[in-house]
Amino acid sequence: MTEAIARWGDLKKRAISALFMLAIGAGELWLGGLPFSLMVIALTGVMYWELANMTAPGRRRTPVAMGLVAAACLAGAELFRDDLATTLLILPGLALALTPRRDRRIATVYGIAIMVAGYGLIELRSPGVPAILWIVAIVIVSDVMGYFVGRLVGGPKFWPAISPKKTWSGTVAGWVGAIAVSLVFVATGHAPWLAVALAPFVALAGQMGDIAESWIKRRSGVKDSSALIPGHGGFLDRFDAMIGAVVLIMLLGLFTSLPMPAPLGG
Repeated sequence: MTEAIARWGDLKKRAISALFMLAIGAGELWLGGLPFSLMVIALTGVMYWELANMTAPGRRRTPVAMGLVAAACLAGAELFRDDLATTLLILPGLALALTPRRDRRIATVYGIAIMVAGYGLIELRSPGVPAILWIVAIVIVSDVMGYFVGRLVGGPKFWPAISPKKTWSGTVAGWVGAIAVSLVFVATGHAPWLAVALAPFVALAGQMGDIAESWIKRRSGVKDSSALIPGHGGFLDRFDAMIGAVVLIMLLGLFTSLPMPAPLGG
């Protein structure tokens, strides 16, 4: 009975936190512009702090400084764009590489991924809501589909050494969910058919972002990236898949013109 009450209390806490984050995220996404940019910059700084703290435990001041540097560099990258953007996005990663910490190379690469994702979120939102909403929907639906199908069907593990709970059935279900999301965008006239072909790769990138963060936590001996979100852990725990998905979109965008969703008439 006591265990059931404890579980209910934890579930209630998770639900309240999730609704709060959803309300803020949806509002900022709808507003766009400066409010959305400031939210992403702050979020990037917090996630960088979490990464620095996990990979260098016991060094209280250094992770805080890393988070502030990351936020400042992302703000600078948005202000100066092509002139200094690449340098500013890489700079916080170099700071991770030059300070004592566990798994320095992995931390550096993941740190740069956080910066690229932050920059990408702001850039993808600037033309309008559809493109960023498409990515967010793919990440959420693939995660939900993967969780429930994985639990119901089970089967072979996707990457048991790092994420023992993830199964191939859940992973593939996530891809199917991503395709379904894209079909909705196509049906409403917001996306071309090529977005349907791209969708499972975006879902896979999100799943790999989740696995990458799980690996860092396992190596660091922690369950959550932090305890900032009641019932959910840290912001990296909630946005790891988004990091992977946005990084893929940004990398592909360097080499080709992507079939991204756009506002009607855009």
